Amino acid sequence: MKSAAFTILLLSLAKEALAFSSISSSSSSLRSTTTTTASSSPLFATVNNDDDNSLSRRDLFTQTISLTAAATTLGLFSPLTATADDTTKPASTVVVAGATGQTGRRVLERLASQPNTSVIAAVRNTDKASKSLSESSTVVRGAMIQKVPSLDAAGIELRKLDVASDTTDSITSVLAGADSLVIAVGFVPGNPLKMNAAAHEVDNVGTCKLIDAAKAAGVKKVVLVSSILTNGRAWGQEKSPGFQITNAFGNVLDEKLVAENYLKGSGLDYTIVRPGGLKAKPPSGGLVISGEDTLNSGEISRDLVADVCVASLTDGKASMKVLEIIESEEGGPKVFNGLNM
Repeated sequence: MKSAAFTILLLSLAKEALAFSSISSSSSSLRSTTTTTASSSPLFATVNNDDDNSLSRRDLFTQTISLTAAATTLGLFSPLTATADDTTKPASTVVVAGATGQTGRRVLERLASQPNTSVIAAVRNTDKASKSLSESSTVVRGAMIQKVPSLDAAGIELRKLDVASDTTDSITSVLAGADSLVIAVGFVPGNPLKMNAAAHEVDNVGTCKLIDAAKAAGVKKVVLVSSILTNGRAWGQEKSPGFQITNAFGNVLDEKLVAENYLKGSGLDYTIVRPGGLKAKPPSGGLVISGEDTLNSGEISRDLVADVCVASLTDGKASMKVLEIIESEEGGPKVFNGLNM
């Protein structure tokens, strides 16, 4: 019994020391405006300016390692047994709605490469999705030309989901068993006479159904891909070029705002990611993360958008926040145009 108690004490000290060591080594934080490079990791870091505490924590870490080594020599516990629980993490299941879109595909690719992660692609047509995900092509969707990269879909489960026509109950069934949800749906500009109805159906009503279904299915985290200037009317951007150009297509920014506010009031843990003009090209500048209602121009690679979405699923510093993101550009950001795909 004494050996067991001593083992528990040592493990507790080791975990605490490792945690302190990790915290003291962090060097940046998510502020109202943060700039980092595309290769920076992690996306959301923490700050510790307490140098004196950092020194004492390193001492504690060193002492704990010495105690652990001594205890191992005495045969009080096996290192393998002591660390087994720390290295085994429960599997997480993530659903990506809008998985065949350019941003959704990139989110899928990143999630599929993560250990202990099950990925579900929620798509309107599973047969077409299975084929299209494995192919690279250039397609015309309404008023947009999209360059679509291929994706290794092995290990990704496909489930049928149509936010426009499915009921909340049927969507709840699709989300059953999921821990997290990434919403990357959006209407496709096409027939000018039908754009208003399409934007309302997908970016507003359909997205709200997804949020209700996520809550009913027990989903713990929702990441919603929206757009900068979604709330532009509230901070004097109604007449800005970016707002007028983008909202001319189905009043899409107004429709997205309804869904954003619905998610904020849902009680779910959320991160709303508002990118600037979306580019299919790889990033050429650093990632700029800004606070809510601060960016009215700029562009960003979909690769960076996907990186931020995936990081937001697990990083507590992105919890219950709106993140506006663009790429840093020489000479400052360009005028936002939501159709720059």
